[in-house]
Amino acid sequence: MDKRDLSGTFRDRLNVLVARSGGSRSAFAHAVGVDRSALSQLLSGTVTRLPRTETLVSIAEAHKVSLDWLLGLSQDEGLTGEIRPSLELEQAPDEADRALLSKWHAEAAGTKIRYVPAGIPDLLRSPALIDYESAISCRSPTAQSDDAQSKLLSSRQPDTDMEVCMPRHTLEIFARGLGIWTGLSPSARRAQLNHMAALLDELYPSLRLYLYDGKARFSAPYTVFGSQRATLYVGDMYLVLNATESVRTLTRHFDNLIRAAEINAHEVATHARGLRMLIAD
Repeated sequence: MDKRDLSGTFRDRLNVLVARSGGSRSAFAHAVGVDRSALSQLLSGTVTRLPRTETLVSIAEAHKVSLDWLLGLSQDEGLTGEIRPSLELEQAPDEADRALLSKWHAEAAGTKIRYVPAGIPDLLRSPALIDYESAISCRSPTAQSDDAQSKLLSSRQPDTDMEVCMPRHTLEIFARGLGIWTGLSPSARRAQLNHMAALLDELYPSLRLYLYDGKARFSAPYTVFGSQRATLYVGDMYLVLNATESVRTLTRHFDNLIRAAEINAHEVATHARGLRMLIAD
């Protein structure tokens, strides 16, 4: 990260701590061991360099925040002296999966959520498709259905802003009944495409789905929750990225997928309905 970005973020967060302290600037400066004039310079932006390490540590300790948060390297304030790991693994069986996702979605409320699904997006799956895929994966259909309904309810909230990117050939493979969907009946596939198209019409523009050429580009399934974290789905586990730069990198990757989209959000519902022509009885 550019040093100017670090100093700017530090200044913003230092202002937050001063305001939160509820006291005067003089009292704040005395508590962290800096001169009143030096504090004023740091807060005003006239000084573009960061303070000494011992000053940073003193501020973090006095106000119970992590150094990572103070410098803008993490969105998590953490505890005194804590530097949160930039990478974590979270196991996600059915119940834990729902709890984790609900927590992450709640924490990202009011910000943009970017989502690359592993297959048909969860909240756009019909009950028949959930039952079918649950039997293949040996996961609880009830838990999967509850998860889909929870995400659907969340997407209907007024402050929702979600973008989804997936390969267009995933829907074509689904319509033809290939791959994991070989055993799903033609009528169930038609119903799924109708179900998906209806929800896309209903939820647009709060929910926007883009289709890109999966032969030209590849993406693992992941979700970016605002600016706080990104999670990569690796089977029954999530690889959780907390570092600001990692979140920014995946955000840029997602934005590139959108720029490469062959079918844009306002066209996808019509495209989904048109894929019914590929379904043979």
